[in-house]
Amino acid sequence: MADDHQMRRLQTHDLELGATEAVQQHMSRHVVATKPVSQRKLDFEHKRPRILRECMAEATGVFFYVFPGIAAIATFTLNLESPIGVAAFGGIFPIGWAFAIGIAFAIITCASTSGGHFNPAITICFAVWQGFPWKKVPHYIFSQIFGSFMAGLLLMGMYWPEIEEFKAASIASGKGLVYNTGPASILCTFPNPTQTNLGYLFLTEFFVDSYIGIVIWACLDPANPFVGPTSAPFAIGLAYACMVWGFADIAISTNLARDLGTRIVAAIFFGGEAFSYLNYSWIAILVNVPATLFATGYYEFLMRDSLSKIGKGHAVHEHGEEGLKRHITKTVGSLAAYLGVIETGAANVLRGDDTNGSSEDSGMAALEFMDLFDGAATEGYFYAFGTFDF
Repeated sequence: MADDHQMRRLQTHDLELGATEAVQQHMSRHVVATKPVSQRKLDFEHKRPRILRECMAEATGVFFYVFPGIAAIATFTLNLESPIGVAAFGGIFPIGWAFAIGIAFAIITCASTSGGHFNPAITICFAVWQGFPWKKVPHYIFSQIFGSFMAGLLLMGMYWPEIEEFKAASIASGKGLVYNTGPASILCTFPNPTQTNLGYLFLTEFFVDSYIGIVIWACLDPANPFVGPTSAPFAIGLAYACMVWGFADIAISTNLARDLGTRIVAAIFFGGEAFSYLNYSWIAILVNVPATLFATGYYEFLMRDSLSKIGKGHAVHEHGEEGLKRHITKTVGSLAAYLGVIETGAANVLRGDDTNGSSEDSGMAALEFMDLFDGAATEGYFYAFGTFDF
């Protein structure tokens, strides 16, 4: 009888509970209601420490990003001598895609809980530029390294027979265990034997990390009209993949947590040379931080449009509405007053939300104001508003 009731609870055009929940706002058909949330569940979720949730989300996100990437590397490296041919088991192109899709899945899965940093350098940049609490920074960084460590550990377990065979063959050939395309390189980056110029390796890593950092910061800019919340995970992942495709053959790391966590695993299984090989490990581990700070600083100082960010409702002036009024009056003078900025509220006019007048008039004023203001920014304030002194 109960089973019959469960079958009859669905109407003809209902969609069954599952992935269909994600599209219910875009469908005309009804999605069957979910199970009611129990008070016990709410109480449990309320008692969970917030920092624990965030740290676990960061660790899980880094795991989601690192695991498919190093698995693709393992598939490629362990089959270099395969009689079937390495082409059957991958290469740089699928490795790049593995990291890219892994990053996208990490953001989709965990970013709503922790903010989706997944990189100690990004966490530090959020603290420097966006007000992320410094007291959380050590927790986030530890969690990110832990997630990478667990990804490396699990991969070693899953590929253990193949890696043991590869180790034996590598030792028998006199190559050792730690070198590029060697057993340890499955987990972390090592330079080619001819790459002894550390300055060259430093600059390569710095450029690659800066490139990725600028793309990440642009994707996370709420004033950027070209990237939305649904496309940002894939745009960030593709930026990483592009650098893998272009520079993986000359040794890049791109992420402190991704490298240090798996390098610790490499040291456990392949020896301390994982940290000492050609004195390279400090570049792989540390350069990401100053490079990303440089990239995000470049974006903040030269490319950020904070007024547009305020206008879209994603930020406020540090001195509130009055501070924004003074800024707009200072920069565009009587034009702001003409458009009703002082009377109706600066932020409201920028957003097209006039509480003192008609919404249509305010919206038109906002559009007119922003068009003129954007024109001034594009052509240069001195040309558009030559009488104003900045």
